[in-house]
Amino acid sequence: MSAHGWRQPTGDSDLPPEPGQAAPSADGTPEAGSGPTAATDESDRSARRFWSTRRIPAALVALLSAAAVGLLLYDVVSVRAGRSAMRWRRRLAEELAARPLDDVWMIVGAAVAMALGLWLFLLAVTPGLRRLLPMRQTDIPGTGEVRAGLDRRAAALVLRDRAVRVSGVQSARVAVGRRKVKARARAHFRDLEEVRADLDATLGEAVTSLGLARPPTVTVRVRRPKKG
Repeated sequence: MSAHGWRQPTGDSDLPPEPGQAAPSADGTPEAGSGPTAATDESDRSARRFWSTRRIPAALVALLSAAAVGLLLYDVVSVRAGRSAMRWRRRLAEELAARPLDDVWMIVGAAVAMALGLWLFLLAVTPGLRRLLPMRQTDIPGTGEVRAGLDRRAAALVLRDRAVRVSGVQSARVAVGRRKVKARARAHFRDLEEVRADLDATLGEAVTSLGLARPPTVTVRVRRPKKG
């Protein structure tokens, strides 16, 4: 798709517009509602974060659960077959019957079980992939739904390169979060307020050019390098 705008052909040509181009109106301007110029911004939909597959936690929980259930089932079947229960199950039953609820080990065990359950619950209801920032999505007919994301480290590298190009900036550090961008720069000449203003403008344009669904706010700090 060409980067140039649509141009009305000269003469009385009745050829239809090329695929992907907007159909011209009577005054030669592309009609609204068709072509890439009418691509709707689906920022609300594309702002959804990417969900992690959680392969490692899911595999660990599945293996531990299968091992525990399998061992317990084997012991129950052995008891039903006339054999004595395993020593660990008899000891566990005795401890649970003898220890009071306010015992230290009972409280510690309950706290550990609650912490593990809360951790698994948070893994189930949170998307994860915090390093991946969702980008804006435009709905172009015929292309289907495509979602794109930008790694926070890559975004920080791009913004740092933009920051060091500002006149007066000796070095810069940029940290990109999901909602904020923190930039720290050292200026070896020029007034600090001027450098800060240029950095604000440059990084603001750079953040907009990244095409993020939710552009983060930019915070800039400028100081002089230490002497000596």
